[in-house]
Amino acid sequence: MPESVDMIFADPPYFLSNNGITCNSGRMVLVNKGEWDKSRGFKENYEFVKKWLLLCQKVLKRDGTIWVSGTSHIIYSVGFAMQELGFKILNDIVWYKINPPPNLSCRYFTHSTETIIWAARDKASHHFFNYRLMKEMNSGKQMKNLWNILPPGKDEKKFGKHPTQKPLQLLDRIIKASTREGDLVLDPFCGSSTTGVAAIKNNRKYIGIDMSEEYLSLSVKRIQEAINRGH
Repeated sequence: MPESVDMIFADPPYFLSNNGITCNSGRMVLVNKGEWDKSRGFKENYEFVKKWLLLCQKVLKRDGTIWVSGTSHIIYSVGFAMQELGFKILNDIVWYKINPPPNLSCRYFTHSTETIIWAARDKASHHFFNYRLMKEMNSGKQMKNLWNILPPGKDEKKFGKHPTQKPLQLLDRIIKASTREGDLVLDPFCGSSTTGVAAIKNNRKYIGIDMSEEYLSLSVKRIQEAINRGH
């Protein structure tokens, strides 16, 4: 429904599945995650990004905001598409992954960050920012856009693993920062629904969308546990 969502968190395909290698639990493994993560070439990738961003813009409320995560493979396309569509970019958050896996090729710096763009629906939006709470969470000082957060722990993966799962602490902070209790949060690439768990924990409403039955089943288990815990 148009103008019905207060906040969107999107973790789209990064188009990383190119038969490269990475380190997982001390072992060399392929970076391939699935057909959905394979690049279709720069132009087609960009058109895909622009298409889903436009759909997100349509369902956001006038003062709603969107957060989009990505690495260098996709985040610049996201930022350019946002500017082309008239979003108002508010911040770029640098998520520093404490203790990242080593770079096995020894030909690059170790990949230890992701960028998250926070944007309002358009230039006329009056976005909500829970400044006081963010300052309180940061020991009384203004919170910077560099966030040191560990990757998801074993407890967050006990029902199964998603190859691009985000840590609950990251989504908890995002939801606290930009929504009020009772607000509606949408995740159009929900995966294992970390966004949904964080939304329920903070008394927000949640809609998650994914094409994979496997990951939707995983989402249901995680959300049901969050509900049972009384969050």
